[in-house]
Amino acid sequence: MSDAAHAAAPLAVRMRPRTLDELIGQSQLRAPGSPLRQLIETDKSLSLLLWGPPGTGKTTIASIISQQTGRRFVEISAVAAGVKEVRAAIDSARATLVATGAETVLFVDEVHRFSKAQQDALLPGVENRWVTLVAATTENPSFSVISPLLSRSLLLRLQSLDDDDVRDVLARAVADERGLAGRHALTDEAREHLVRLAGGDARRSLTYLEAAAGAATLAGRTDDEGRVVIDVDTAEAAADQAAVRYDRDGDQHYDVISAFIKSIRGSDADAALHYLARMLEAGEDPRFICRRLIILASEDVGLADPTALTTAVAAAQAVQMIGLPEGRIVLAQAVVALAVAPKSNAVYLAVDEALRDVRNGKIGNVPAHLRDAHYPGAEAIGHGQGYQYSHDAPYGIATQQYAPDPVADARYYRPTELGAEAPVKQRWERIRAIIRGR
Repeated sequence: MSDAAHAAAPLAVRMRPRTLDELIGQSQLRAPGSPLRQLIETDKSLSLLLWGPPGTGKTTIASIISQQTGRRFVEISAVAAGVKEVRAAIDSARATLVATGAETVLFVDEVHRFSKAQQDALLPGVENRWVTLVAATTENPSFSVISPLLSRSLLLRLQSLDDDDVRDVLARAVADERGLAGRHALTDEAREHLVRLAGGDARRSLTYLEAAAGAATLAGRTDDEGRVVIDVDTAEAAADQAAVRYDRDGDQHYDVISAFIKSIRGSDADAALHYLARMLEAGEDPRFICRRLIILASEDVGLADPTALTTAVAAAQAVQMIGLPEGRIVLAQAVVALAVAPKSNAVYLAVDEALRDVRNGKIGNVPAHLRDAHYPGAEAIGHGQGYQYSHDAPYGIATQQYAPDPVADARYYRPTELGAEAPVKQRWERIRAIIRGR
């Protein structure tokens, strides 16, 4: 990129770290001896799968590998590229390698959007090392990337930046010659507003900062040192967000999501919709909201309404497919459904109590009659002897001990009489009595 083109590039592009040491966050990837540092410093040829939320540095890492190892950098997007474009990129990399010896970093953004055929097209380049593939995804590669590609790549997990990381990103952009070059002053209140709106996304924080700087320049307010002042009102207006004060006062990000969850738990659909609207208007990541709804569906609704978890998961999938603004309707439906559903935390309490017992050493041996009896010699040591096959017993329930001795009488699941869990309670009490011979 020429100097003129770089100067005209978006702030997030201009501020992209050039070396691994300039990368903010991801300390586990930057540590001495880490696989990524070895790849860069020893100039190894190794393909990577980078899995993490948006704005955590996936494109940046690919660019750093290219720059620090002297390789060509070629980028294709899974949204726009097809098999033809993938093969063309690999053929070009192969031709360049043969003709000049120069290697190529092929960066594939959103690789989870590639079909199986498109991912298959990457394999020859990876297997023959015609390219150093760096593929980025926001989804679990175990479910979205084909096994041959997964097995030939090093998987690196990236974490969302924390608030201190985003503050560092903003401070560097305000001071650095590639950024605002010290010509602007960012007030503490404006900085915290941008940090919270960014939601751990460095790129989003820089996009908002750049817009705020432009608006502040037009407003023309300066401090005693002649720097253009970016205040919170400018930051809010530039980010095109309503002044809902979602994050204005300290920890409101956490306060609002807390109130949102407690409103659903308390069955107040109106209050829950209010907090949902505040989060959406303030730019909260809808996937974060979906994750909290999925947790709530099991923690607070549970078997009082067994469809709650299905509703929450379906909402998350739908929002992933259609995005915003239409996704707001899906989220609202899920919020109302969970709010009006009967509530039970019996499953949540049960698993935590079981975990407590295990952590406290209440483990014991698996009863002999339940142990694996399929391998040679198992019968001779008593494995499987005395096991009662449930399907042969009355009601399909046999009287026998399943839990180890230390927790043989433990009672973890205590169903309520609310909603659909009421008949579950009656059935479980009858089953438990039969199993324990009572």
